Amino acid sequence: MDAGAMLLSKTGTPPVPMQPYTGTVGTRTDRELAQSLSRMANLNEATGGGTAMGAPAATGFRSAKHTPQEWHESNYGKYYQSFSDRDNAERLRHESKQLSNETQALTQRTQSDVTKKLAERMHDINFWKFELNREVEEMIEETDLLCAEKKRLENALDATEIPMKIARDNLDCRARRQNIDLVGDKVELALNKEVEIISKVQDLLRRTIQNSDRQIKLNRGAKHKLTMDWSDKVQAYAIDEKCSNLNNNSTEIQYKEGSAKLDASQSTPESWAEFSHDNIVRAEHEKMASQELRKLIDQILTDTSNDMREQCNTVNTEFAKRIEEMNDSKTKMENHLHKTVEEIASMEQNIRDLEKAIKDKEAPMKVAQTRLDHRTYRPNTELCRDPAQFRTVQEVGEIQNSIDQLEQKLAESRASLKDLMDTRMTLEKEIAVKKNSIFIDRDKCLKFRTRYPSTSRLVGYQ
Repeated sequence: MDAGAMLLSKTGTPPVPMQPYTGTVGTRTDRELAQSLSRMANLNEATGGGTAMGAPAATGFRSAKHTPQEWHESNYGKYYQSFSDRDNAERLRHESKQLSNETQALTQRTQSDVTKKLAERMHDINFWKFELNREVEEMIEETDLLCAEKKRLENALDATEIPMKIARDNLDCRARRQNIDLVGDKVELALNKEVEIISKVQDLLRRTIQNSDRQIKLNRGAKHKLTMDWSDKVQAYAIDEKCSNLNNNSTEIQYKEGSAKLDASQSTPESWAEFSHDNIVRAEHEKMASQELRKLIDQILTDTSNDMREQCNTVNTEFAKRIEEMNDSKTKMENHLHKTVEEIASMEQNIRDLEKAIKDKEAPMKVAQTRLDHRTYRPNTELCRDPAQFRTVQEVGEIQNSIDQLEQKLAESRASLKDLMDTRMTLEKEIAVKKNSIFIDRDKCLKFRTRYPSTSRLVGYQ
């Protein structure tokens, strides 16, 4: 028994077999075959299965052979599949012929409509070609005028290099001031402000030059877009003209795989017309912006020149005040240095006196300690803490206390002397610092500032 038969024997009782069909299958119509198949299915459902004729009565056992009912069901299944396939084939032939006629008519109508649309498109392209060419000529004229104004800005920017070098050199020189003189005074603030003003002027001039360059590029870019748009339309016109002349009998036609695929980047008729319109509008806008920029340049040069000259005068005034202030400070420090030197001499003498006083305490200390040591050799009860013993011990303590006080004063005097020496050195260094600062401000910075450029050069006329 095979696996299939064994499975059937375990799942239920074998169905009751139908009587063998004795008619001639080949002479029956398709309708009769369908009716017979339907009756067979109904009968099978009504009987619900049973014991096959001649099959063993034992449950759970079945022969490996098929039943007559299964044989008939298999045959009728093949008949019905043949009927269904023929019916589908006949229907498809009819639909195919109808579809072929309809698509032929649709293709002809569509091709005629496309030819008409191409002619309309060529008319639109001609209109925009004329408008674009006119705008190109106007943009070239405005760009030439802006280039002339840009040259003046470049001359003015070159003139600001000397003031910037002067201000930065002053700051660099003053950075070599030493110690406390390296202070952010009013001169420093004025110089930083001067650098800031010149830097802002340079930035403004550079930005204006950049704006001029940008505007020139925008003008040329607008012109380039107009030119490219015009060129594209010339090329598009030629392509559309060639396409409008193509027909089914043309020798150039061939399959182009993927040509009918729509690309999301392709323009629409609205966006196509808007593109050329926007190019013209943008060109008009850039032309107006160029005219406004030329008016702005002259005002910028006048304002920046005035600001730079005004700050230059402020810096010179602060330099003069600072030099006077440092001279006064140097004089006062020289006076303090003289007094400090005198005090150092007095303190050195005081230290010598304290050292002598401490040395004078050595002999009394030795006497007292020797007495105490000798008295330790007294015999028996004679080794008594009598008043002499107590007073001698007290004497040692007093002498040691005096020495400690004298040594403390000596240490304080030496520390004071060190402070005085440090102060003298500090004053000497500070005086040297002041001399260095005066030299930097008066002999280096102010002399270099005499090279400041004139107003006419700052406005870009030289």
